[in-house]
Amino acid sequence: MNPYVAKIIISTRDEDSINAIAHRIGLSYGWTYNWVKKLADVGVFRETRTKLFLNTESPFYKRVLGFVKESFRDDVSFHYSVLQLFGIKYCFTKTDAAFVWTDGGYNIARYSGHYPIFIKLAESDEVRFKAYCHKLGLKTNSGSGVYYTVELLQDFSVSEHKGVPVDSLDDTIAFMKENIYNFEPALEMVQDLYKKKLGVKYAEVVSNV
Repeated sequence: MNPYVAKIIISTRDEDSINAIAHRIGLSYGWTYNWVKKLADVGVFRETRTKLFLNTESPFYKRVLGFVKESFRDDVSFHYSVLQLFGIKYCFTKTDAAFVWTDGGYNIARYSGHYPIFIKLAESDEVRFKAYCHKLGLKTNSGSGVYYTVELLQDFSVSEHKGVPVDSLDDTIAFMKENIYNFEPALEMVQDLYKKKLGVKYAEVVSNV
């Protein structure tokens, strides 16, 4: 058990290929091949010349997946990072776009007992996304605990900030302006971080009177 094995177990689909898995987990083909072969030796995969078939009844597969679910299904950071292993089109939006563009400096109305994560998702990836969530015991539109709030769209533009897929900065600013009472402090952070002239003066002025 190691991070590479965990990523492969999380990312793999019922019918897959080494090349596709390597692409999803961001590992070279050679190293992915090495670990997939080891997993095949313990019964996780059945191989053909070009395809891999997952054996969900493998004791090793069940043990690793059980460990991942038990350890991380309520972990906020895991919910953010695991999406990149799904091989789907998504980006963070709304409150999470503000969170990303403020470099984690602004979060609002969320805690471990109620932590919605706002994402946009391509309609074509809905079934695949739900399958991964079911596999890992992750919740959607739950209303309690850590869960995804999903906006399904036929297509959408994706920007990146420090490698994270997110709504564009301009779209995020527009969202925050529409919800100014909740996001005025975040607007000021964005104004300072990106030299935007937004006319926001939220911070309290400290006097020496």
